[in-house]
Amino acid sequence: MIIKKYQNYIFSKFILNFTNLTAIFFCIVVIINFFEEIRFSEKYNIEVYFTIYLSFINAPSLIFEMFPFIFLIAVKLFYINLMEKDELSILNTNGISNFKIICNLVIITAIIGLFLLTLFYFISSSLKSKYLDIKNSFSNTNEYLAVVNDDGLWIKEEIDENIYIIHAEKFDRDELKSITITEADKYYNSKKTIISEKANINSKNWQLSDVVLLNELGNKYKYKSYVYNSSFNGEIISNLFSNLNSLNIYELHKLSYSYSKIGYSNTDIKLHLNKIYSMPIFYILMTILGYLIINKLRKIKSKFFVIIFGIFVSVIVYYLNYFSGILGNKGALPIYLSVWTPLLILFLICNIGILKVNEN
Repeated sequence: MIIKKYQNYIFSKFILNFTNLTAIFFCIVVIINFFEEIRFSEKYNIEVYFTIYLSFINAPSLIFEMFPFIFLIAVKLFYINLMEKDELSILNTNGISNFKIICNLVIITAIIGLFLLTLFYFISSSLKSKYLDIKNSFSNTNEYLAVVNDDGLWIKEEIDENIYIIHAEKFDRDELKSITITEADKYYNSKKTIISEKANINSKNWQLSDVVLLNELGNKYKYKSYVYNSSFNGEIISNLFSNLNSLNIYELHKLSYSYSKIGYSNTDIKLHLNKIYSMPIFYILMTILGYLIINKLRKIKSKFFVIIFGIFVSVIVYYLNYFSGILGNKGALPIYLSVWTPLLILFLICNIGILKVNEN
């Protein structure tokens, strides 16, 4: 019975700290977002209340990236609260060692982590998608009018009151293959169709090769080369799909399959998916690491120093993940190694720390 009571106490105390910290970070992110959205609202003359709304729906996806460090700080506050009330000594006196406390923190962190992975990420990605759609509705730059599906790449753009529907079966950075460009007026009456084997899209002046042009009368013309003036280039098209936080796990897998169908690299998506799947383990390791650090620094009475040291450790872990991710994205490291190697390093550090705690 005593075990159940102390476990419930540890769980509830940690959840309270985690929830309070998440709320604080959420408010900070909303405030920062608000000041960033003000520039957008001034540009498109948007009401202030709408700017606040945009700040709120963009915040969850940013908070998701910060959860590992929220866990690290939450466990520090958890330990400090136990120390201040002399509850840690009471637990140790009743046969509840630091090792048992860590095990219980691992359990509750794993439960929270699975919740964040399954439900919270789904909600945050949906809100991020809504956020981008709303911002696009105020923009006249056709910034998001592109989609990749099983049929290939589709782009819609409006130039000089004409509508252009572009379809390409293959897309590889600065080159499109098997392209069809249909030009229509604003009432969608077809004017001409351009068919090309491939196009260099390094600039907005696309260089099409082996072109067949069909005009509205059905006359056919052939050209060795042809220039199509677009509002897109390879870099812009690639960036349209770079915000992977707006897609849930199912949509990411679907997009990855579609990329492979058109010959476009899906490395970014695989990297992103592996990061998402690794998050619960990352949370657990950060919780253990936070507890081990604060346990080592328990004789230092300055909370400020302890928190600053925790932030310093968070920065190191962040850049370790960041540089490892860059190596994976550039192909210098396999995708799985780039994501899981930093976690393996953290695991080894935590494992050594736990052994020493257990010895004590």
